[in-house]
Amino acid sequence: MHIPFTPNHVQLVTACYPPPAALLTAGPEYAPNSQELSRLTYYAANRPEKINKLGGELEKRVKTDARKAAAGNTRARASLLITLAIFKALATECRRDMALLSPSLLSSVNVTLSSLSADLEIAARAATVFTTWTTYTDGLIIGVDLKVTDDYMSCLRHFARLGHLEHNDHETRNRTRLIGLAALVGAVNSEALYKPSAQFQPQVSIIMRALLIPLLQVDVSVLNHELADIKEQPNSPILDEFRSRPTLERRAASIHVHIDGDQGPPSSVVANTALRATSSLLGHTRGLQASLVLQAALDTIEERDGWAQLEHCQWLAEKAAEWTQYQYRYGIPTRLVECLAEGQDAPEPTQRQTTLAAMITAVFTSPTPLVNLSTSDIIGSLISITLRRITVSPDDSLLPALVECISSLGTHVYYADQIQDLAEDLIRRLVIVEASGVPGAGKVNRQQARTQAIRCLLASLLGLIHAADLHDAGREGDDDVRSLGTSPSLPPATERTSHDGQSQGHTRPSRRTKVAPEIWQDTLSLLCDGEYAVRADYAMALVAYLENEIPKFADKADADGVCRPRPLAEGPTQKTNTLNAMLYGDSTTRFLNALHACVYALSTSPRLGLRSSSSPPSPDRTSPANGDESTASERRSLNLPSRSRRTSLVLRMLKDAPARVAASGRLAADFSDLGNVLAVLTATHEQLPVRSLLTGIPMLVALSKATRTGEDVYDSDAAAAVRALKELVAKAWLVVGRVWDCPVAIEVAEKSLSALAPSPSLPSLPEWHFGSLQPPQHPIPFPSGAETNSPLPDIDTGAMLEALSAAPAVQEATGLSQEDLLHRLGAEWTPDGAYKDSIETKSRIDSLAGDGLSPLIKVAPALMHTDNLSMQSLARSGRGVGVTDLREALEGRSSMSNPNLAGRVPSISTLDHTLSVFPGEPLSKLAPTRSRPQRTKPRPGEVREVLNKLGIGKQNGAGNLKPSFPAMQRTQSRNPPTFTPPYTA
Repeated sequence: MHIPFTPNHVQLVTACYPPPAALLTAGPEYAPNSQELSRLTYYAANRPEKINKLGGELEKRVKTDARKAAAGNTRARASLLITLAIFKALATECRRDMALLSPSLLSSVNVTLSSLSADLEIAARAATVFTTWTTYTDGLIIGVDLKVTDDYMSCLRHFARLGHLEHNDHETRNRTRLIGLAALVGAVNSEALYKPSAQFQPQVSIIMRALLIPLLQVDVSVLNHELADIKEQPNSPILDEFRSRPTLERRAASIHVHIDGDQGPPSSVVANTALRATSSLLGHTRGLQASLVLQAALDTIEERDGWAQLEHCQWLAEKAAEWTQYQYRYGIPTRLVECLAEGQDAPEPTQRQTTLAAMITAVFTSPTPLVNLSTSDIIGSLISITLRRITVSPDDSLLPALVECISSLGTHVYYADQIQDLAEDLIRRLVIVEASGVPGAGKVNRQQARTQAIRCLLASLLGLIHAADLHDAGREGDDDVRSLGTSPSLPPATERTSHDGQSQGHTRPSRRTKVAPEIWQDTLSLLCDGEYAVRADYAMALVAYLENEIPKFADKADADGVCRPRPLAEGPTQKTNTLNAMLYGDSTTRFLNALHACVYALSTSPRLGLRSSSSPPSPDRTSPANGDESTASERRSLNLPSRSRRTSLVLRMLKDAPARVAASGRLAADFSDLGNVLAVLTATHEQLPVRSLLTGIPMLVALSKATRTGEDVYDSDAAAAVRALKELVAKAWLVVGRVWDCPVAIEVAEKSLSALAPSPSLPSLPEWHFGSLQPPQHPIPFPSGAETNSPLPDIDTGAMLEALSAAPAVQEATGLSQEDLLHRLGAEWTPDGAYKDSIETKSRIDSLAGDGLSPLIKVAPALMHTDNLSMQSLARSGRGVGVTDLREALEGRSSMSNPNLAGRVPSISTLDHTLSVFPGEPLSKLAPTRSRPQRTKPRPGEVREVLNKLGIGKQNGAGNLKPSFPAMQRTQSRNPPTFTPPYTA
């Protein structure tokens, strides 16, 4: 019966309902009259201006029926279900004008869920209406209309609450969760989530709470099984590609509740739905959105106190990086590191920090590539966190996890110099901590914090290099996947390389750039550190570097450890260049000079460690570990020393090394130190036989002279130390004889060893595991009870030199005659002189022939404020850098295959040092130049002003630029100096 004067749209809506008496029998479908519904939708589709009135009428009915149904009125409940069905039909047919229907539709869904969310059938019908709206909306109304935005956010909260509802009945719980998650899937795949950027974070915070809780309540094995099922049976193409499809081609899903009496869905089905929604959400995010999704997930874990579920959190972090779009994956580990840094000042490490560190490691060790990741920023943040935790407590339990995080950065190598750049960052921090300690450490724990910081950085450095080798290597066997980084821990506990160079499994050569010797050379002074834990860890790191990392070129032994001449098939030109580098010095030779200087100092010095005072060494053993306040005050004065100051400190330490061990003195080194020295020398001669022969044999001769007893009478302590030193020298000679296949040298060394009094042998280098922080090593003292009258025979160094210089393999490898070899190997040697040879400047013949540097390299220090001293040293030229160089650099005319970059770039600055190639030659001042007319100061923005700021002058170098080396200018000598090789007697 129609009431007179009833509007047409009201009549059309009323006609869709069954008679009031038939409402109770309209179930279970509770559908509107199909014919009348078609008339209503046709009317709305052809008269969009009436949609608002139709929506208002339906909204009034929903509010009335929801209130009555909540009070128990069954007819009102049936009418409410029919009204929601009408809303769905209108939303489907009026998809072009969804913005007109959105206010009433969202308000109706919000009212329904607020009153009757416990009724699963009504909740499912409301979820269907909501999903229809999310499918067809363009999302532009969200954030513009405040009422619509509030209703939409309220609907999300209701469905999110249903998605993680807790109930005693598991069947009811899973049914309810499925309804809520199904509605959230629609929101995840909707433009309403992504279009309003200001509303993205509030929505994601609500959605992730419902998606993560079901995932945390099932085992990881179940998650992996469901994930495999998702990969085999992905979502429908309409759901996956809805955003790229036009509105008319989209299809909205219908949500139905399980029929009573049927077996309810298991938890795995709920987890499957949550996984699909989570993967879809991360797959659609861009840029910052991925970080916001991860932050919402971390907030949910915090609220649920889920940090103890370590395996789940690692799995989630790894899959989050995998599901995110390829170009935005870097946001996942970056955000994790930022979260880890937020609580770095906590007095005690929390479970949250431990789990975050494990999540970072899981992301880096996963097979998922992470392009656009700023590895330099990441490692800088992780190093800062590590040092901060050491400041809080040197024995902080979070340190091993942080070391694994830094090590895992080497799993994926994205450019050739990545590992070298990261290693340079670590080494730079090592040098600073060695000289200045850890900033912010208290007076009580200052020395302990310094020691622990150096150990952590060394472990991170070794783990970083080893992880890169594992990533690039082709492993054999069933453990390929774990070795390549799918394990959440890195490296695997079974992966170990001992100091004998034998690693488990076969590896192919790496394609990355090895860490250059000039970069590693800055750390050699750690071999003489005052703390034994530092010396022991560094000895292991040094052996690993010599065996696996240092560039060997043609200087290498065969598989059996014997050095044999290389065939001429390698090329005469290449062989000539290699021999010249070995004879006259290259970066590896300079590195070995510094290494042997530090080895000698460690073996003979009565005091170790860098110190700023020039006081004579104490006859008693002095170590900062014993609470030496003077040493601590000296180290405090070394606040970020310059390279020249650091060099002077190292030279001062080396000058303290005596030419002969005192009969009544005590060595600063321990018995285990000499064992570590033997391992280092063994690795040096086995891995770099030719260079070690030319640089190491003079050191062995000097060390033999330092332990000659003569007529001196040693006390028990000195006798034990000298006996151990003689054993060290004899075993080092034995290694040299075996490497060069020299029977005479082997016989002399074995005879010397057999003549020594019986005593415990030198300790071997302990085993270690890459990528993890091991407990500190403890020193082994010299054997007590040594007889002072026991024989201490000297080794016959003359016979050794004669045998080596006469060996055919040595002569062919070096290209020198026996007389030249005797002169070279028997040259006078001192540790400070060897160290000076390692830092000497390039020969002036290079400046006379022209630098040949690329213009891009010349202007690089002016364009970038970089701490990379290797890059800065490249740009030091004998002439000024002009506009032409800048233009060529910007236009890319010069080849980037710069020979200076392809070779070994010296990283040690030569500022404030004189040329050792020209001893005794005076350095003259600059020649007077013509005065130039005064010019007005350029205005800001002019080209000349910009070039002045860049530090670029004219080509002839006569401008106002200051010379790069103020202490070294061209001499006025007319006759060219005589050039002599750096290794002369």
